Amino acid sequence: MLAALAGLTLAGLGGIAALARLAAVGPVVTESLPHLGGLPPAEHALSRFHVRWYTVTMVFLAFDMEMIFMYPWTLVVPMMGTSSVVEMFLFLALLLSGVLYAWREGALRWT
Repeated sequence: MLAALAGLTLAGLGGIAALARLAAVGPVVTESLPHLGGLPPAEHALSRFHVRWYTVTMVFLAFDMEMIFMYPWTLVVPMMGTSSVVEMFLFLALLLSGVLYAWREGALRWT
């Protein structure tokens, strides 16, 4: 069973690699199409980002995880009682510590 799964995985990866080679024969799309506001792209789509964007990403993930877990939590509160409220506030405190760390490091300064 494991050998069959490994064989299927390798066959799938080989098929994806073959399709990628067939699709890569045309012109480079980033050099021929307009970008966003109609202007030609100033840099390649796979270029590196400045390191400051990683801290902004972490702040976004903190707020995003908060929302992902708070919506289902509202359905569980009536069944679980006060223990679920305590757990949610502990979770929010953990996320808040991450946001405060990012604030201290200057991730929320835009200039």
